[in-house]
Amino acid sequence: MSKENLVNTEPIRPELAELIKRTSYGLDENRPDAVARRAEKNQRTARANLEDFCDPDSFIEYGALAIAAQRGRRSEEELMTKTPADGLITGIGSVNGDLFGEENARCLILSYDFTVLAGTQGYFNHKKMDRMLKLAHEQEIPLVLFAEGGGGRPGDVDSSGVVVAGLDLSTFAMFGGYSGRAPLIGIVSGPCFAGNAALLGCCDVIIATKISNIGMGGPVMIEGGGLGVFQTEEVGPIDVQANNGVVDIVAEDDVDAVALGKKYLSYFQGSTKEWVAPDVSRLRKVIPENRRRVYEMRLVIKGIADVDSFLELRPAYGPGMITGFIRIEGKPFGVIANNCRHMAGAIEAEGADKAARLMQICNVHGLPILSLIDTPGFMVGPDIETRAQVRHVCRMFVHGSHLSVPFFSVVTRRGYGLGAMAMAKGGFHESAFIAAWPTGEFGAMGLEGAVKAGFKRELEAEKDPEKREALFNKLLDQLYDRGKAVNMAAYLEIDSVIDPIDTRRWIMKGLMSTPNKGAREANLPFIDPV
Repeated sequence: MSKENLVNTEPIRPELAELIKRTSYGLDENRPDAVARRAEKNQRTARANLEDFCDPDSFIEYGALAIAAQRGRRSEEELMTKTPADGLITGIGSVNGDLFGEENARCLILSYDFTVLAGTQGYFNHKKMDRMLKLAHEQEIPLVLFAEGGGGRPGDVDSSGVVVAGLDLSTFAMFGGYSGRAPLIGIVSGPCFAGNAALLGCCDVIIATKISNIGMGGPVMIEGGGLGVFQTEEVGPIDVQANNGVVDIVAEDDVDAVALGKKYLSYFQGSTKEWVAPDVSRLRKVIPENRRRVYEMRLVIKGIADVDSFLELRPAYGPGMITGFIRIEGKPFGVIANNCRHMAGAIEAEGADKAARLMQICNVHGLPILSLIDTPGFMVGPDIETRAQVRHVCRMFVHGSHLSVPFFSVVTRRGYGLGAMAMAKGGFHESAFIAAWPTGEFGAMGLEGAVKAGFKRELEAEKDPEKREALFNKLLDQLYDRGKAVNMAAYLEIDSVIDPIDTRRWIMKGLMSTPNKGAREANLPFIDPV
């Protein structure tokens, strides 16, 4: 039926006219002041972000007629004008449907509207959210939270006769309980405090714009607790929350945040039919001939991944570890990789947390994992132990041993000690395959340290400094020759040594040969917020 056939010139019945009027209050075209205030801060309205996030005409809104529970202090007309949807827009829409089809594109969306009472959590928007979370648990579709807002709302006087503290509501348990059911994405632009932040922190991934401030309590709560007076901008600014790992991806603005949210979601929606292969010939040159020189592991990742398919998580946090998502021949993978530009790629507590959490996300949602290894091992020393190194790095062993998704390991240069084993799912024969590039070198510990520790007596016996250095280099060369990649493969401690340009082919053949038990059979039922 064409749109023209639906045109009716007869008078609209009063009931329908009332519905049209009430629905119109929340539309951006009828709220120019609110739209202007957002524009002044280079932000879009909640509805504008939703329109950009969802496929055209796909969003079905639930609870649009709700208003704040403040009829005891304001007129209903004012509430409809000032508090449309009670500050929370909810519904179901399609995202990336053009790439993955309508069936795989449905998402449940919860979006706080900061133009309504600072995006606070009111009586009816809590009730609305609980209704939507019930649907989410039943349908198990991706859930996207736009979390900007100030937390709990004290001014909802209508609920005072039935609510004292409101601590018996089920919102937070239901939201936390959704972890592991389907991808759970949090997006923030602006202030996000208290209850809004509590929901945000439960998400698999947090995407935040540069003007975001995130904290478990905002300025009002801080001052009320007698902890001082602070401006919003002083609490949890983006540089703090990106460096400490709270924020996974920093976006330029609302437009960029929505685009990144759609890209992140796409890895869990399936394979793309169209993709562009990288110039793999570059992989032969990326490792320096001088084994002591650093290189950029991100170039290795981009040399393996389809063009423009790499999305990195938490780059400022735990910089010795690189984690994120890629595609190879259109198929999505999680990736973990050592970064030799930071502490020579030694695995520190924060980097181990990053790797373990990436494993969890992939395991729960059924993505295969690629591990690119170049590490001298776990970081050691008195200083690192003050950061609970023992507990944090061992998360990699625990989570690695519980993976049910395909896991592929490629050693680009150094594979030393327990750290290399942790990168390879707990041991070199635990992956679906472990291959090394010809530049690979191996040992139970770093070769220089092995010479110093294993031949301490011989080195101390040589009093001439030049002869001692010559002896050290001779012993080092012997260990290097024994631990080089081709010798490791000859002793069957790794599966093969491969030409770097064959890495993509090895991964894809490995994926074809390895069963993926998928999310339903994953051994980890939820994703750790840390």
